[in-house]
Amino acid sequence: MKHSNTAWRMSALGAVAALALTGCATQGNASDENPTLRLGVVTPLASFAPWEASWANQSPYLQAVYDTLLHADTDGSIMPALATEWSYDDSRTVVTFTLRDDVTFSDGTEFTAEVAAENILRFRDGTSENAAFLTGVQSAVATDTHTLVVTLVEPDPAFLIYMTQNAGLQGSPAMWDDPAAQTEPIGSGPYLLDEEATVAGSTWVFERRDDYWDAESYPYDEIEMTLYGDGTALMNAVKGGQVDATPLQSGTQLAEAEAAGYRAEISEFDWTGFVLADRDGAVNPALGDVRVRQAINHALDRDGLAEALAAGWGTPTTQIFRQTSAAYDPSLDDRYPYDVEKARELLAEAGYPDGFTLAMPKSDFVPEAEYAIYAEQLGAIGITVEWEMTGDDLFGRMLGGSWAAFPMQLQADATAWQGIQFSMLPHSTWNPFKTEDATVVELAQTIRMGEEGAEEQAAAAQELNAYIVEQAWYAPAFRIQSAYVTNDSTRIARQADNAVPYLWNIKPAN
Repeated sequence: MKHSNTAWRMSALGAVAALALTGCATQGNASDENPTLRLGVVTPLASFAPWEASWANQSPYLQAVYDTLLHADTDGSIMPALATEWSYDDSRTVVTFTLRDDVTFSDGTEFTAEVAAENILRFRDGTSENAAFLTGVQSAVATDTHTLVVTLVEPDPAFLIYMTQNAGLQGSPAMWDDPAAQTEPIGSGPYLLDEEATVAGSTWVFERRDDYWDAESYPYDEIEMTLYGDGTALMNAVKGGQVDATPLQSGTQLAEAEAAGYRAEISEFDWTGFVLADRDGAVNPALGDVRVRQAINHALDRDGLAEALAAGWGTPTTQIFRQTSAAYDPSLDDRYPYDVEKARELLAEAGYPDGFTLAMPKSDFVPEAEYAIYAEQLGAIGITVEWEMTGDDLFGRMLGGSWAAFPMQLQADATAWQGIQFSMLPHSTWNPFKTEDATVVELAQTIRMGEEGAEEQAAAAQELNAYIVEQAWYAPAFRIQSAYVTNDSTRIARQADNAVPYLWNIKPAN
């Protein structure tokens, strides 16, 4: 899940475990002769296996040990990495990469085009929630030791972007059939995982590789990443000076962090609200009627939700595209004003004058009060919410179509095509019922085939956004304003298209 990465305002550890972790961090800092960077992380690592890897909040774990084919600059521009040059053919379906010839994996294996090709195909066929990003990859082949040719079924405006993220991760061939790949990475990246010092699920320690090809970009000799499983544990670590840099879990924590001497960078990367996934009414017939989905949108008091759930650190909206996207339309931020009577009228027109029952998942990782607020607002228009407790199977069941709708925090991608690819096409991971809408497919094709930034592409993106909002595929509540904080000895450059800074953009202040 690029959903930041796609987390549901949750963490995977309980408060008790997380509080215990706050004592595990060392007190070294970036001013030492051999500096240690102490990073806070708020999302557990899904897997070190590249073909299972997530991104967004999990990117630091992976960037420590792996390289990607390309890098993204802070503004999202594509930069060289393992690939030094790249070019498309006239059809924009064949891209040729020239790869570095001086790179080895930590087990001594040479990085070659053949290895790069296999990594791409394994990601395409793997179990990462972002595997669908490479659905359009027809083939990846090495034409010589350091030349890689990737052929796409159709042009993909985001393909190079994906090569800067988890789809572009490069692991050693020794990992491919190794059962330990989830926990024992073998990459060509700047650090090695210190398995003895690492405590799985809580603290990860990485030691510098002396022979790394781009050592100057990584000033720290050691990186400690500590998972803070709830807000109390994280703030205890911040107030105790136990982290140099960390994302906050909520804007409500910002005042405490600043009082503790931390600097903050604020950005909007995600939206929160409901995915109204069952648009054909397969599980719940009511959701198959657009008027019902529109009624749910009118039932949300977005200003109240932003205040109650994020202490005002949110921008109310009814669209899922963010402001950097060509699809973004300011007028769509308030397409569905809070209107209980209008919502009830729509339900009655759809044949549900007395409302209906809607089952949705809940988890221990989200405060009970959040479910209560959502249930209250939907209940006011006659929708009775039945929350079903879930466990580790939440995402599998959710993406498998177990529920007609569900509350979620999801990424708002930098470009229109990325957002479409992520959740709107029949093959998209976050389209659980594989809804296939002719209008969406046609407009998506125009965007896919158009030149990036072209007028026709931008017009199609705006038209698609307006259509999706009118069809009420989602019921967003607000765009989340997230904060990343650093102490006086640490400076960052925020990444335009990621929830946290990329590892090479975290530096000592001196």
